[in-house]
Amino acid sequence: MPAPRRAALVFLIVVIALNLRPFLAAPGPILPRIAEDTGLSAGALSLLTLLPMLLMGIGAFASPPIQARYGTRRGLMVALSLLFLGAALRIFAINGAVLILTAVLCGAGVAFIQSAVPGLIKEKFSASVAGMTGLYSAMIMTGGALGAQLTPMLVESGWPWTSALAFLSLPVLLALATAARFLSETRVVRPERGLVARLLRRRRTWVLMAVFGLINGSYSSLIAWLAPYYQAQGWSGSESGALISTMAISQGFGAVILPLLARNRPDRRPWLWACIAMQAIGFTGLVVAPSAVPMLWVAICGVGLAGSFALCLIVALDHLPDPARAGPLAALMQGGGFILSGVPPLVLARIYEATGSFAGGWVMHLGWLAAAAILVARFNPERYAEAME
Repeated sequence: MPAPRRAALVFLIVVIALNLRPFLAAPGPILPRIAEDTGLSAGALSLLTLLPMLLMGIGAFASPPIQARYGTRRGLMVALSLLFLGAALRIFAINGAVLILTAVLCGAGVAFIQSAVPGLIKEKFSASVAGMTGLYSAMIMTGGALGAQLTPMLVESGWPWTSALAFLSLPVLLALATAARFLSETRVVRPERGLVARLLRRRRTWVLMAVFGLINGSYSSLIAWLAPYYQAQGWSGSESGALISTMAISQGFGAVILPLLARNRPDRRPWLWACIAMQAIGFTGLVVAPSAVPMLWVAICGVGLAGSFALCLIVALDHLPDPARAGPLAALMQGGGFILSGVPPLVLARIYEATGSFAGGWVMHLGWLAAAAILVARFNPERYAEAME
């Protein structure tokens, strides 16, 4: 691939990835303000995370057939348009129902994008899948950090929270323009007919979904409730937003470094176990000593989360050598995984409403992580072909 074209595709993946998390990360630091103005309960506020995650999951199942019929380029353009519309409409979100609707639109757009990009990476960067997947994952987390930090800053400087949230639609326009300019130069990879049905008949597909969901459920809960957890202890919106930014920055570091460390080792299990262990240490710190070194607990969680996300994508792509089949497998993993990972924020909200504390929710995630660690043992690369026969 010529260097200018390669650089254009790298830039495209970066700008798309930067827009996949701000709509999720931004409300957390200002949830008390949102609750006060909209009257939404903790359970209703959890829908801002739950519904997008569910849609990301359901949409990922639908993505391969959509790509087969309409093509990757057209699908990405429509998906980015939905993301822009959802983010922009938040300027009218003083009504709680409208705010939840915007989360639905954003989640629907991101669902297609997240399922399509790994296959694009597998096709265009076959010799550097680990590095490009790490960069893609890092940019996703960086976008979340920007949203979590910028939104409370705008609100505290006098912006209405609706305008602060809607401001995050502007970077989506850059992604749209970039896709319109550069994506036409790529070859559309159309999944073979019946592939999704065949993959769903493989037990390994469901194991990949379970591991991805159990691990990434931690992100869903932290992005939704970490800021309110510390605001209940007297932290301001900007201070709690800085915690989410710290987590996201740490995720960016983990998303790049851990896949690179694992790139020459076909057996990714030790690295996945290390990432799960880091998350467990972070959650234990949040329960046992939340005020001692909160930045450390959050940073450890962030590195573990990002490494897990990137490595799960790589493991899914490792299972099949053909990009046209590996991409849909990664999409299905994300589909089932995101449906599962959307549940914890709601469960955690119910635990909080029943006990007045978030600690029980953090303990819940320790159990989820233990289950994920057991399932990871199945990812022996020598048995990938057997698992996918």
